[in-house]
Amino acid sequence: MFPVTSRRHFSMSLYMLRSSSPHINHHSFLLPSFVSSSTFSPIKDQPLSPPPPMAACIDTCRTGEPQISPRDSSKNHDDESGFRYMNYFRYPDRASFNGTQTKTLHTRPLVEDLDRDAEIDDVWAKIREEAKSDIAKEPIVSGYYHASIVSQRSLEAALANTLSVKLSNLNLPSNTLFDLFSGVLQENPEIVESVKQDLLAVKERDPACISYVHCFLHFKGFLACQAHRIAHELWTQDRKILALLIQNRVSEAFAVDFHPGAKIGTGILLDHATAIVIGETAVVGNNVSILHNVTLGGTGKQCGDRHPKIGDGVLIGAGTCILGNITIGEGAKIGAGSVVLKDVPPRTTAVGNPARLLGGKDNPKTHDKIPGLTMDQTSHISEWSDYVI
Repeated sequence: MFPVTSRRHFSMSLYMLRSSSPHINHHSFLLPSFVSSSTFSPIKDQPLSPPPPMAACIDTCRTGEPQISPRDSSKNHDDESGFRYMNYFRYPDRASFNGTQTKTLHTRPLVEDLDRDAEIDDVWAKIREEAKSDIAKEPIVSGYYHASIVSQRSLEAALANTLSVKLSNLNLPSNTLFDLFSGVLQENPEIVESVKQDLLAVKERDPACISYVHCFLHFKGFLACQAHRIAHELWTQDRKILALLIQNRVSEAFAVDFHPGAKIGTGILLDHATAIVIGETAVVGNNVSILHNVTLGGTGKQCGDRHPKIGDGVLIGAGTCILGNITIGEGAKIGAGSVVLKDVPPRTTAVGNPARLLGGKDNPKTHDKIPGLTMDQTSHISEWSDYVI
């Protein structure tokens, strides 16, 4: 064991660069700039020998260049958090972020739209601010927050780090997953924009979400959805083995099972998320809210297009089964515990087992508001003349 010279709370990283050597010191950890790495030498004043070669996934990035560069003493490498960290990432040119947002069929007033776009652009800055505030309130989380948020250079880097830690196991190291996830996120900035939209959706619709950083680190529905976005991109690249591997780890870690072939829109809320199952050919639109124990599945062992298509702004209550290649129209509401086997028209409410339309099949009652945004699950009860407790 090495002598402990600091009791500050910060998370151990895999490797750090010794200031006096271009070699990676495998005996050292990620240290604040105010702590000398030389104090961590097992034998004082005795230099450490160069480490043995690391695995390819650690030594090199996708470009073939070393992931960790020697420290240049002529430059200030300390960020505002006082931490040095490894240059794992290739960052996309900011010009590639063209600023376009995925618009839904539901329009908002222009001023509100501009405010929302500004909040989406600022979400990473807000996450960092919230993390620092949480550290000040609860110093015990400082190591976890520093490693997960404060020491990360970007939203995509922080997301790749969080997912790789949560989905790793003994045979699937976190650094291997990190390299894979960060590569996909850097090459697909539209995924990062979807991540921001999902963060905003959770913060706006879930009263249990106290902050962006709370959602980013602790909401398994949000994390499972982002892992699925990466897996789906790999699936479309015909890297199906990796995509299915991610699906399996997400299922084991988060109890959420999305087939990587499923297409998921933006602004998604998976509330609680436990036991949500989405099949291979399912399509979920934008601004959809899904509660726990929901299945979007098939009706048997048929092949081909066999799973539901969920329109924009749909709300699906807890314990619902929607089965077969059917369409749930834009802005529809599916009551908790329903079993839906037929198409549901836009802006209508379906409840029951088997599900029936509120108001009847011939003249179903419609609503003006978007349930996927309002999260209103009980307004239809007042329309039931025979509803009693």
